[in-house]
Amino acid sequence: MANKTILITGVSSGLGLALAQEALAQGWTVVGTVRSEEAARNFTATAPGKSFAYVLDVTDYARIPEVVAEIEKTIGGIEVLVNNAGYGMEGPIEESSLEEIRRQFEVNVFGALAVTQAVLPFMRQRRSGRILNITSMGGLITFPGVGIYHGSKFALEGLSETLGKEVRGFGIFVTAVAPGGFRTDWAGRSLSRAPRTIPDYDEMFEPQREARQQRNGKQSGDPVKAAKAMLTILADPNPPAHLLLGPDAVKLVEEKLDALKAEIEAYRSLSISTDFDAI
Repeated sequence: MANKTILITGVSSGLGLALAQEALAQGWTVVGTVRSEEAARNFTATAPGKSFAYVLDVTDYARIPEVVAEIEKTIGGIEVLVNNAGYGMEGPIEESSLEEIRRQFEVNVFGALAVTQAVLPFMRQRRSGRILNITSMGGLITFPGVGIYHGSKFALEGLSETLGKEVRGFGIFVTAVAPGGFRTDWAGRSLSRAPRTIPDYDEMFEPQREARQQRNGKQSGDPVKAAKAMLTILADPNPPAHLLLGPDAVKLVEEKLDALKAEIEAYRSLSISTDFDAI
């Protein structure tokens, strides 16, 4: 895949930046979206002639097709799209305002969809392409206090899996990448915190918030190794629909699957009792 063009949304920090740097090191042409002119200048200077940046908010739905068309025309065909732009949000569901919830879904779900819809016509025409949607182990498991974030990532997991089935016949492969805890700023500057308003949730929520703050900057996951793993998947001729990243993600998702299977078995007779009786 070296010497090909990859578009990564959100390359200023975290996994997006690590992936961009590793892709450049392996000979890719990397186009990244950023949120400021300064960030654009910095990224473009990373590898002149190979790194390109566009100032683009993924919720600027009207501008996204224009940017994608310009990349295709002036830089090269987008062989790989990585929907990485997004952020975390914490707060009990009851306390979260509808405005905050909409913003979370606008960025984490609709932003990824808008970029995907802009890129797909070009990939379909070429009958080839790869899409990585950066979800989270929180798109498969849940913790109290981050339910709105979970909802957005569960949505992106489902959309990714379905899209993969719809476009595989065109030579396009879609993988939902679900990282566990990596040493990024997800739980720091990038985390939106809903204002606390209901004391009843203090006992449940405050220890969770404190634990997240204590882990920030000490996560065991290495973003560079995550980037290498994603590039490995891009070279796989038959990539998976879902890719977990990190031992914590594997452990917690396996526990979720075991619990789900046990619950299905416990209620099997009730679950299968709902058809019309045979005549």
